[in-house]
Amino acid sequence: MRIKYTISVVFFVTLVIIEKENNIISRVSDKLTPRQTPQTPLQPSGSSHELLKNNGSFSQLNKMDSAFTLMKRRLENYSEYQSLVTRGRKHILLLATTRTGSSFVGEFFNQQGDNMFYLFEPLWHVEKMLTLETGGTNATASAKAYRDVIQKLFLCDFSLLESFIEPLPVDHITPNLFRRESSSSLCEESVCSPVVKGVFERYRCKTRRCGPLNLTMASQSCLQKEHRAIKSVRVRQLETLRPLAEDPRLDVRFIQLVRDPRAVLASRMVAFAAKYKNWKQWALDGDVPIDDDEVRKLKGNCDNIRMSAEIGLRQPPWLRRRYMLVRYEDIARFPMRKATEMYRFAGIPFTPQVKSWILKNTQASKEASGVYSTQKNSSEQVEKWRFSLPFKIAQVVQRVCGPTLKLFGYKFVSSEEMLMNKSISLIEDKMFNFL
Repeated sequence: MRIKYTISVVFFVTLVIIEKENNIISRVSDKLTPRQTPQTPLQPSGSSHELLKNNGSFSQLNKMDSAFTLMKRRLENYSEYQSLVTRGRKHILLLATTRTGSSFVGEFFNQQGDNMFYLFEPLWHVEKMLTLETGGTNATASAKAYRDVIQKLFLCDFSLLESFIEPLPVDHITPNLFRRESSSSLCEESVCSPVVKGVFERYRCKTRRCGPLNLTMASQSCLQKEHRAIKSVRVRQLETLRPLAEDPRLDVRFIQLVRDPRAVLASRMVAFAAKYKNWKQWALDGDVPIDDDEVRKLKGNCDNIRMSAEIGLRQPPWLRRRYMLVRYEDIARFPMRKATEMYRFAGIPFTPQVKSWILKNTQASKEASGVYSTQKNSSEQVEKWRFSLPFKIAQVVQRVCGPTLKLFGYKFVSSEEMLMNKSISLIEDKMFNFL
């Protein structure tokens, strides 16, 4: 009886270990193995459940030995999964605000090649739904939702994003993914479903005609890519993304893109004329009320950008070697040099395909450059705003965004003559430590 009891205890402990290990493997496998759908989990093997039917007699020693062998093999597999997660795979998050050149810079990664899975503004759907539900007033809930969706997408799991898409996808298929055509990864042949007659699709891929996007196929394609990149203008504070840096399944690099706030405002007044009608009116014939909601919003945006950069440049342990600050003006003036630095920082190869794209798209003609175009004569874009933004508006920006201008090395203008004098550079030569 004592021998039988001892064997039963050992056997039970073994089963507990196997069950815990099996749960770990299932969770990791759920992220790394292509599934039927992004929502369908892997099922446990059931081996331990069969063993539980036995009474622990001497005749079960062989089965116990098999159980130990199974546990060892699965632990070895788990180590392989961990290695697969971290071995050379990079996750790049390009953080910016609207009209900072983020679509242009995002193409540096979108054009990388077959081993990059790039997503353009997936948080658009999250922001839209949260705005409808809460009026956009719950900043904490928004920050958590943004972070969780990014984390899932870096793991090639589209299920959480899917829950924010309106109307809700049917069988994980949607014709409504925001700017799908801006992601080469979502227009590849492996992700391109047949065109469905009569089904409206808001956007079509540039390279081929595709039907509605199958998010299961997108998930499977993502899993096969070596690197993953996401571009977003909706994250307000870098600090909220700390769990991504501390997730052992990810190797995240944060690249924060900034631009002179005066240039950003000038660009928004053109691109978003309806939203910025007050600014346009003030520019024409009125003094700017410094306590107006629009002015406070501008200050809040500047403060968020500055505080995120201050955290990143401080390099706390969770951000060490994970954060890079880039000025749009430096990219516009020295695109190849800055792209090389960004790729070196990210730890991924700088491919000839990217170099070719940069050369082609930084010397575009005036006719090719539109408000939303990524084709720019990049050196001209740096100074263009100085001739469209009235001096009194520039003064307001300097007043409410002064600390931000100073941190990023943008010079103040003291007169209209100085503002419009192109021989006077408003960009300080400044190095930002990111290694």
